Amino acid sequence: MMDSFSQFYQNMPLHINPTVVSVGSFSLGWYPLMYIMAFSVAYLLLGYRVKHDGQADQFQISNFKFQIIAWDFMFYAVLGVLIGGRLGYVLFYNLPYYLHNPLAVISPYDFAAGRWTGIYGMSYHGGLIGVVLASVLFVRKYELNFWKFADFVVPVVPAGYFFGRIGNFLNLELYGRIADSPLSMHFPLWTGAGPYPRYPSQLFEAFFEGLVLFTILWTIRNKKKFDGFNLTVYVIGYAAARFGVEFFRQPDPQLNFVFYGLTMGQLLSLAMALVGIFIYTLRSRKFVNNN
Repeated sequence: MMDSFSQFYQNMPLHINPTVVSVGSFSLGWYPLMYIMAFSVAYLLLGYRVKHDGQADQFQISNFKFQIIAWDFMFYAVLGVLIGGRLGYVLFYNLPYYLHNPLAVISPYDFAAGRWTGIYGMSYHGGLIGVVLASVLFVRKYELNFWKFADFVVPVVPAGYFFGRIGNFLNLELYGRIADSPLSMHFPLWTGAGPYPRYPSQLFEAFFEGLVLFTILWTIRNKKKFDGFNLTVYVIGYAAARFGVEFFRQPDPQLNFVFYGLTMGQLLSLAMALVGIFIYTLRSRKFVNNN
């Protein structure tokens, strides 16, 4: 029984089709579908917070109006993720290529190869910066407290990451390093993974960056010590999870290891953790001084 399950588990990617449906020249892949699922789940959880956690009271706004505000925020968040994620990938992961091929930043057509390739490459850290900037504009529009609104939003964010990383797995991309381990899987040869078993780092990220971080934040969502507390837990928690999982993830081929065996994702996560600690220190001191 265990041998049968192990064989099924290790060969699972070989039976995955990244395309959900294809009609003529139109095709829908798992990855964009998981993106839609991620934002949908995040919005539903925000709606739950409005109805059951008394979040609207903190802003002295009715539940109905606050739900409309939450819906409007999703529009800002989507733009922030897409624009920031794309520009982050360009700047952090493949800048020399895009300096020589600037149209490739926004064009789904590869003029050098003469074919449609789609827009490939998104950076989580770039997406985070994009969402933060979009959020600053958003709270100014509605005259909301940034720290309180961030604490309202971040407990639901890791739930979206779970679906995003599952999308990476179903898209057979961002697989892990070669490993002789019961946890490793065989990915199709056409993905570039080779004939070697690799860690399914996408699933590791879905678990730690998604389920574990969501469980922590959802548990403490109404127990914050000061405005901005949930945000700092999220920032430091994600940075720690991402830094650890990167040891199992295959580095980007154009960069490989960047600094003393660390990947770009780990360096960005270290910077993210330092920012989180800095914000925690400032916000906690302000809370103490005001009380």
